[in-house]
Amino acid sequence: QVQLVESGGGLVQAGDSLRLSCAASGRSFSPAAVGWFRQAPGREREFVAAVSWTGANTWYDDSVKGRVTISRDNAKTMVYLQMNSLKPEDTAVYYCAAGLLLSPKAAVSAGSYPYWGQGTEVTVSS
Repeated sequence: QVQLVESGGGLVQAGDSLRLSCAASGRSFSPAAVGWFRQAPGREREFVAAVSWTGANTWYDDSVKGRVTISRDNAKTMVYLQMNSLKPEDTAVYYCAAGLLLSPKAAVSAGSYPYWGQGTEVTVSS
């Protein structure tokens, strides 16, 4: 089992930055990959970014590439999502998720992650 708790969301203006944090606990965190997903009102949950257990591999959706950086600190069992140059279309509830990836392509699929946090809300005003 893995327990995940997100934090760091809030109301910001377009162009601002936010760092989301995901605090993990539970023995199954090792050697799980961690992904960030988001869900905007009326839309399906979508992939944002993911990082492998060692941090050596990262994946990003094209919509956030160049603006978002995912990182992890396994000693602290923390995963971070640094978001810069935020846009109104980034408004969503952001979730972190953990799981073992069967292949690199699996990183972008929500089905690869059996463990999910409750989410943190990000609102970007124009």
